[in-house]
Amino acid sequence: MTVLLDRPAAGRLPRPAARDPFIDLLRVLGMALIVFQHWTIPVLDYDGHRLTTGNALATPGVWVVTWLSQVMPLVFFAGGAANAISFRRAAGPAPAWQAVRLRRLAWPLLPLAAVWLPLPHVLLALGVPEQPLEVGARLTGQLLWFLAVYLIAVTATPYALRLHERHGPRVPVALVAGAALTDVVRFATGVEAVGYLNVVFVWLAVHQLGFFYAEGRLRGAAALAAGGFGAAAALVALGPYPGSMIGLPGAEVSNMAPPTLAMLAVGLGQVGLAVLLRPALVRLPARRLLAWAGPRIMTVYLWHMPALFAVTGVVVVLCRVDTPRPGGVLWLAGWPIWFGLLCLVMWPLLKVFARFETPPALPYRAAGRGGMAAASGLVGAGVLTLTVCGFAPGAGPILAVLALLGGLLLTAPRPPRAPDQVRESR
Repeated sequence: MTVLLDRPAAGRLPRPAARDPFIDLLRVLGMALIVFQHWTIPVLDYDGHRLTTGNALATPGVWVVTWLSQVMPLVFFAGGAANAISFRRAAGPAPAWQAVRLRRLAWPLLPLAAVWLPLPHVLLALGVPEQPLEVGARLTGQLLWFLAVYLIAVTATPYALRLHERHGPRVPVALVAGAALTDVVRFATGVEAVGYLNVVFVWLAVHQLGFFYAEGRLRGAAALAAGGFGAAAALVALGPYPGSMIGLPGAEVSNMAPPTLAMLAVGLGQVGLAVLLRPALVRLPARRLLAWAGPRIMTVYLWHMPALFAVTGVVVVLCRVDTPRPGGVLWLAGWPIWFGLLCLVMWPLLKVFARFETPPALPYRAAGRGGMAAASGLVGAGVLTLTVCGFAPGAGPILAVLALLGGLLLTAPRPPRAPDQVRESR
């Protein structure tokens, strides 16, 4: 596989362009496909007491779709390019740039928490069955895993860019090697926890490729696509990896939780394919779509599952209409109605909550490295707790929100010192 990751020239790399419509398009299309998949694949049954959630992609042979529909690798690749562009153009020090990114990630979580912390208690008091409500509350939090991992990528960006300047292609090669070694140890010892090292190796590897793209130094897209998908096919055929790139009910191994070398191989294939299709993608008449969707991406990601649970609560739990078996006539005929209901619920959520994508414009001061490390740690701990516990009643969600608030407060403006305090400090 001949993939050219050009070595950087001596000295600081050239400043990239301010925006790239291809990266914007990948982010918007990636999020649209995530929402489309989450809204389409649930197979829901309610027996009067318990809501059962299945997956339409568990149908035999359909798993191959996930090699294109599981677009998280492309989202991290686009994020790497966007972070490189943004950091190179930032005028301030690294902690100041990290603080801006941290606020943009954490601030939209506050209205989600403000709704979901009291909501389960209110609905339980109104007589909503406990088990379906707990399923919805937990799954709403579980999808925040992406923000927890992306926060790692944002925090690491200044240091990863420094390694990128010094070592060029050796960095993604080392990350791929780390992912391979992690899987060898995981499957040889049977210790599943070891596999979570690949949260760093797998997602930062595709994030690192975004740096090369941002500087126009990613070459050999066809070879990358063929090599990535070919390596994934070999790993699935010869190794312990399942074919699906999303977790399926009853599967002994998941390629996503934790991510595996097979997931990384598919990610490399997706990056190569996307770059190969770039000339056609940038010619799409999508300027107005990108302008509208760009400022709403986080809102869509955070609220599309609550929209799904609202429709499920009315249609499946209250009206007792189970979703038909995937692929059948009833499923195909009912899908437009199901999707229309979801869009109908999602629209007012967008209208109300999209304003929280932009943090308050306050006179922020630059945070120090120690302060930013503490802020990132608190926000990361809060998001990780919500990922594990969701918003189900208990102490976990409350502690998680307190951690989020603490992290945001560490990036808040510090009041100027009074003149007498300045004199005393001297």
